[in-house]
Amino acid sequence: MRAVLVKQPGDASQLYIGEHPTPVPSESEILVKVHSFCLNRMDILQRKGLYPPPPGASPLIGVEVSGTVVSVGSQVTKFKEGDAVFGLMGGGGYAEYAVLHEGLAMHKPANLSFEEAAAIPEAWFTAYQALFFVANFKAGESVLIHAGASGVGVAAIQLAKQNGAKHIIVTVSSEAKAAFCRSVGATHAINYKTQDWAQVISEITEAKGVDVIIDPVGKDYFAKDLASMALDARLVILAFMSGAVVDNVDLGIVLRKRLQILGTTLRSRSISYQRALCTAVYEHVVVEGFAQGKYKAIVDKDFDWNDIVTAHTYLESNQSMGKIVVHVSPQ
Repeated sequence: MRAVLVKQPGDASQLYIGEHPTPVPSESEILVKVHSFCLNRMDILQRKGLYPPPPGASPLIGVEVSGTVVSVGSQVTKFKEGDAVFGLMGGGGYAEYAVLHEGLAMHKPANLSFEEAAAIPEAWFTAYQALFFVANFKAGESVLIHAGASGVGVAAIQLAKQNGAKHIIVTVSSEAKAAFCRSVGATHAINYKTQDWAQVISEITEAKGVDVIIDPVGKDYFAKDLASMALDARLVILAFMSGAVVDNVDLGIVLRKRLQILGTTLRSRSISYQRALCTAVYEHVVVEGFAQGKYKAIVDKDFDWNDIVTAHTYLESNQSMGKIVVHVSPQ
């Protein structure tokens, strides 16, 4: 089969389409002819040789796809040949064919395109995990979401809104992104380049702070995160886009406010954990949400995979609002 390969670790120009062995599904896996896959920031790190796939996963880049089932393992009961599906995997998404564990695949609702379906798994699994599995979010609480216009940010905004958040506050890098986030449900969008977001949050919450923070930024935001948290608030750290080492932070505030600082990952989790998360997302997000028109899969751009270098370059430009989808075109 054809797949996106890496000549050597480096920039986007190292990506090319070449030949790779077609995967063979195990007894609990399905083989999918890929229609579309999505880009994620972890893909950049893997391309650079900085983020190897978990043990047992395909060495190919890509963790989320949509497509059609072409064969199933001997123990698979939920899917059959011809089913339209989408789902999450440890690697191998940038290819004509990919294998998905039965427990991490989902039936595509008829009202979603393949492009929209491919835009759901990584972002919505991560946002749902952060809000409900990790932060234990409850209706009536206020949420701060950094990188609000990202795929995870857009998913978290919609989940918070649908589940009764009081304030849904996001930080973004432009007025265009601020308007975009408000259009999908944010109550307040703060341009961190022109405003002191911690001060604005203090004003919005009348100095009480927010109950949950979802933060992929790390070092540069940590002190302000602590200052912006309410009593018994939870900070969920997803990544360290600005760095992982924090200096000169007074941890006394953690005790005074009884704060919880939580870290979470998804790709390295056990299959049993990911299956439980997939079951919850499919029931509460896909069936009760997307299939009923309550949620929107936001696709920023749709590239042909022959333009994979351009697609990765665009992802790294930080211009996107929503997900970047890539279509696997026939030869």
